Amino acid sequence: MTSLIDPSDTSTPSRDRTYRDHQRPLWQRVLLSRDVAVWAALVVVYLYASATVPFFDRPITITYLLLDVAPILLIALPMTLVIITGEIDLSVASTVALASVSFGVLYDKGTPVVLAAVAALLVGVVCGAFNGFLVTVVGLPSLAVTIGTLALYRGIAVGLLGTTAVTDFPEAWTDWARGRIGESDIPSIMIVFAVLAVLFIVLLHFTAFGRGIFAIGLNEGAARFSGIRVERTKLVLFMLTGVVSAMAGIYYTLRYGSARGDNANGMELQVIAAVLLGGVSIFGGRGALPGVIAGVLLIGAIGSALRLADQTADVINIVTGLLLVVSVVGSSVLGWIGSRRRRGAPEPNSTTPQADPDGPVSNREREDR
Repeated sequence: MTSLIDPSDTSTPSRDRTYRDHQRPLWQRVLLSRDVAVWAALVVVYLYASATVPFFDRPITITYLLLDVAPILLIALPMTLVIITGEIDLSVASTVALASVSFGVLYDKGTPVVLAAVAALLVGVVCGAFNGFLVTVVGLPSLAVTIGTLALYRGIAVGLLGTTAVTDFPEAWTDWARGRIGESDIPSIMIVFAVLAVLFIVLLHFTAFGRGIFAIGLNEGAARFSGIRVERTKLVLFMLTGVVSAMAGIYYTLRYGSARGDNANGMELQVIAAVLLGGVSIFGGRGALPGVIAGVLLIGAIGSALRLADQTADVINIVTGLLLVVSVVGSSVLGWIGSRRRRGAPEPNSTTPQADPDGPVSNREREDR
């Protein structure tokens, strides 16, 4: 049916299609965002620790802080994308250990170090692909799958070396893993992280593939009907998580000069806590990588300050767990407040009645328009 409304007629009231959050000025949307809040918290923690914790403000402390959090920074990049789709991977620390052991065993058997590193990366790809296959093809929940592979990959890693360790690695490689960029206090591994961070930020926030990741997290069924290949996307993300975890495993091995089956034990808790603290919703559909990077650095700064204050590892784990709980509860509370506020807000132009330029019409004619 031909529309009864002239497209050039500007007197007819139009429905506002803008999201409520985007009606605020740009500076408010940026400065009042979750990402900026996490960065602000990082600055506050750093200034407070510098003033109260002995030796925290030394350049060497920043160097070791970045060295410590480098594996978490690396793994948090693909983990962010996985959680935005509404899935999770709890096997990342076990993948780190398995890649570390594979790298060490192959090198110990006479394989050139470069080939051993490539083989370890392939191990990570296989681990991620196995997780993705069980989730996307078999249809199992990722939580159950990765709890199982957490134990499986860790068991294989421990079984390959037992209680022994491979420690004799090329000095040039270990020096690079512990070294710095020129005369600065920034570790060399930050170059690798910076490159990967740029790639993942572009992938998530500036490509159609990234928009599909958000769509899957918001409504998987709608994403599938809109043409997004949900299963393939998730499989790719699990494989990315596996290969980046293997990369972190190689770095972990070279930094500490030891390939062991118990390497990176418990690291998955730190990764997930940092991702959620950085503003990623555990239910999927929301998140940004800049906030996640700040979340990793925030947890690392708190842990470093506690260690310098002679606190035990148990205290650090308690604080990390509390941050994880606070980030999940805080996101849920803020989301509930936001939904209540949106439901209570009046529709634009709904309070001002306006005359219909075509005069009285029936409901059916209004629907046809």
